[in-house]
Amino acid sequence: MAVVKRNFPVTGLGCAACVARVQSRLQEQKGVHSVSVSLASHSAQVEYDAAVCTPEGLKKAVQDAGYDLIVEGTEDQADDEADRRRHNDTVLLWRQTLVAVITAAVMMILGMAFRPFPGKGYILWALATLVLVYCGRRFFVAAWKQLLHGSANMDTLVALSVSISYGFSVFNLLLPQVLAEQGHLYFESSAMIIAFILLGRLLEERAKQGTTASIRGLMDLQPRTVTVQKVEVEGGMPLYKEYKVPVEQVVPGDIVIVKPGERVSVDGVVTDGESYLNESMLTGESVPVWKKRGSKVYAGTVNQDGSFFVKTTGAGGDTVLASIIRMVRDAQGSKAPVQQLVDKVAAVFVPVILGLSLLTLAVWLLCGGPVALALTAMVSVLVIACPCSLGLATPTAIIAGIGNGAAKGILIKDAASLQVASKVTTVILDKTGTVTTGTPRVVSSWWHPAPGIDDAPSILYSLELRSGHPLAEAIVAELRDQARQLTVRGFENLPGKGVKGTVEGIAYYAGGRTLLAEVLPGEAIPDERASIFLFSEAGILANFVVADTVKPSSTGAVRALTDQGIRVVMLTGDNAVSAAAVAEEAGIRDYRSGVLPGEKALFVKSLQEKGEVVAMVGDGINDSAALAAADLGIAMGKGSDIAIDASMVTIVSSDLGKIPALIGLSRRTVRIIRQNLFWAFFYNLLAVPIAAGALYPLTGFLLSPMIAAACMALSSICVVTNSLRLTRG
Repeated sequence: MAVVKRNFPVTGLGCAACVARVQSRLQEQKGVHSVSVSLASHSAQVEYDAAVCTPEGLKKAVQDAGYDLIVEGTEDQADDEADRRRHNDTVLLWRQTLVAVITAAVMMILGMAFRPFPGKGYILWALATLVLVYCGRRFFVAAWKQLLHGSANMDTLVALSVSISYGFSVFNLLLPQVLAEQGHLYFESSAMIIAFILLGRLLEERAKQGTTASIRGLMDLQPRTVTVQKVEVEGGMPLYKEYKVPVEQVVPGDIVIVKPGERVSVDGVVTDGESYLNESMLTGESVPVWKKRGSKVYAGTVNQDGSFFVKTTGAGGDTVLASIIRMVRDAQGSKAPVQQLVDKVAAVFVPVILGLSLLTLAVWLLCGGPVALALTAMVSVLVIACPCSLGLATPTAIIAGIGNGAAKGILIKDAASLQVASKVTTVILDKTGTVTTGTPRVVSSWWHPAPGIDDAPSILYSLELRSGHPLAEAIVAELRDQARQLTVRGFENLPGKGVKGTVEGIAYYAGGRTLLAEVLPGEAIPDERASIFLFSEAGILANFVVADTVKPSSTGAVRALTDQGIRVVMLTGDNAVSAAAVAEEAGIRDYRSGVLPGEKALFVKSLQEKGEVVAMVGDGINDSAALAAADLGIAMGKGSDIAIDASMVTIVSSDLGKIPALIGLSRRTVRIIRQNLFWAFFYNLLAVPIAAGALYPLTGFLLSPMIAAACMALSSICVVTNSLRLTRG
């Protein structure tokens, strides 16, 4: 079974009811495993069996529902096509809004500032017709498509309300003697409804573009062309030539030239040259990174002063940047668990509003109310109800929150992960590579003079130089400037213990306590913290404390997590002495040493059984089981692929300070989602009864359809603008 997960742009989405219909239609298709349709990003994330259904089949299903799915080309090409269509529609929306606002304003002035004069009603009729035919045609076209497919959406409500206002006015203009309420014309109302709703959609679209700016920014980082070096033979002599080619034509092994100020166009390894690169688009860190021969570079990073050659390892869709874009796009298209309630409401929202509007008309007429007021109340109910705010409440916040995280080097896999992060009560940290750098160094050392041995540092340096063990490398780095290389004979690598070799006829050993106890049983250890010893059969010549270095960001990160009310626990397979030293330096009070990989996952489960919501942070293969078991698995980006695959969040820069930033972002996102949903539900629950005339018997107040249209537009704008707060900070 070939399961494919892909994002498809959707055109024609207008409100939450549209989302519910498209999602339902896609879910009905054979071979589709899961679907997530987003109103904010106008996209459908579909996971399907490619052996059973095809993108073309999905497209037809969506078209049969009255919408369209862009499936041609790659995801990037489909997005480009969607952006082109959206741009064209925005330009048209600008024109229609401008015409509608100006015409409606003229009609309001003409209708209210001028006394009745011959032909005034016909002038208003002509102007209203212009607004309906040119500016409001999008609503009628969309409503007609929905009607043909037996459904309704926000456009249906708008089209109905405008048609009723316009039709009632034409009837009263041509046949004023039929109804008792003569002279009631609502041409201004029909024009103002369209003007306000178009203006609201325009402002809403601009606001939504702010929430999706992060993904567009990432996509803009992908260079379209690249300078490739080719070797050609002319006259029997090899010549190096440069060619500008589309990045899609570059294949692994090609040599790419990166000049000063250019963006790196491929992933690869520097073969010649050196320079500083700004990698902030990947890591969120603004400090440039020095690159030289053998250094890895990534597409989208910015070269500064130097120039260099890169041997390509990945290009186009195979780069780290491309994978980040896919991850962010997938995450922004996913749905938070709270969205399930909204989807259920949205699926029945428009039919319910249609029913309430008819009920409003019937109640007014049965109670003997004037036809004009009954129609006014009916139109106001149709206009003021806003499924758009419901549909935008969650996805705009999710898109903005995930985009904000991506800009900081925090890659969140889906909306559920972002929501879970807000509930975390305990953060478990792996030690090596997470709290520490993963690079051991000599913390302290003691030398013990012995008769006949004049150059102990050179002896130790020469032994450890041949070892290759990470701890040995730390000692070699420490002694490099103060020791010289001596001839070592009979060198032996003693696995798990240390090394042995003969220098000038004397056998020396360098290793840990196990080796020391075997060679010198009962020998007193000069310092209990010591982990590496140099000794001969005559006694100990030197002892060292070699430890992993704590990352500069770890102490601040632990303090920030504690300030957020989160318990911090460090787990490590290292010995108790090393674990205690790291924990003390990082400010971690709760830690466990000597923990095996399987025991980490059991520890996670034990906390979960006590009601804790656990986040596990790690970077190695040995952390993958615990990452998968945790409520929130967080992988440090420089760790193993297995750890990253098992996690729900990836910290690209391996900066532990991003963890409290993630939790803070999650809490802000969830808070804004709740605010949006409260506003969307509260607005509709309050606005619909008022529009129906609930206050009229008590106060004589009846909402104008024009004000209703303005309120409806404002509700969506408020929701999106509130979500935009997540793009800052």
